[in-house]
Amino acid sequence: MKADKQFIEKYLEIYSETQGVLPERLENFGEKYRSQGYLTRKQLYEIAYESSTRSAYHVKKNPKERCKEITSNVLEVEGDFSKMQLLTGLKGFKAPTASCVIGALDGSEHAVVDTRVWASLERLNHLDSRKESFETEDYVKMIEPIRQIAEETGFKPVKVGYALFAHDFDVREGTLH
Repeated sequence: MKADKQFIEKYLEIYSETQGVLPERLENFGEKYRSQGYLTRKQLYEIAYESSTRSAYHVKKNPKERCKEITSNVLEVEGDFSKMQLLTGLKGFKAPTASCVIGALDGSEHAVVDTRVWASLERLNHLDSRKESFETEDYVKMIEPIRQIAEETGFKPVKVGYALFAHDFDVREGTLH
C-alpha cells in the first residue's frame, strides 16, 4: 500500500467520521495566532480541549504571560524540534497537542500527529515500530515522511496528517491502546 493521491483523497473523505480535531477549528486558531503573534492561555486551552479533553485542564496551570511568551517565541525559532520543544514546555502540551498548535500555525509545513498517524506511517513502511506515547523527537521522525507524502501527492502536510489519522481509524482492529 502506498499513500498516493487517491489514498489521501479517500481518507480525507473518511476523516469527518472520526473523532479527530476539526480542521476548520484548527484553521481559525491559526488565523488568530498569525494575526495576534501569540496565543492566549484561553486559546491554548481551546486547542488542547480539541486535542485531548481529558488533559486540557492542565493548560490552565500555565501563567498567562508564559503562554503568550512561548507562543510568540515559536514564531521566531527555526526548526521543528525547537518549535515543539518550546510548546511541550507548557503544562498540558505533550507532542500530539503541541502538533495541533504548529499545525494550526502553518499547515503547509506541519501536521497534527498522534498514535493513529504513527500507526499509519508504520503500516506504510515509513516507521519501524508502533508507539503509544510521543516526545518531541517523535514528531520530528513523523513529519519528514508526512512532508514527503505531501510533496508526492500535492496535499499540504496538515491534510496528509488528517488522512493518515483516518486511515488508522478505518483499518485498525481492536482498541486504540
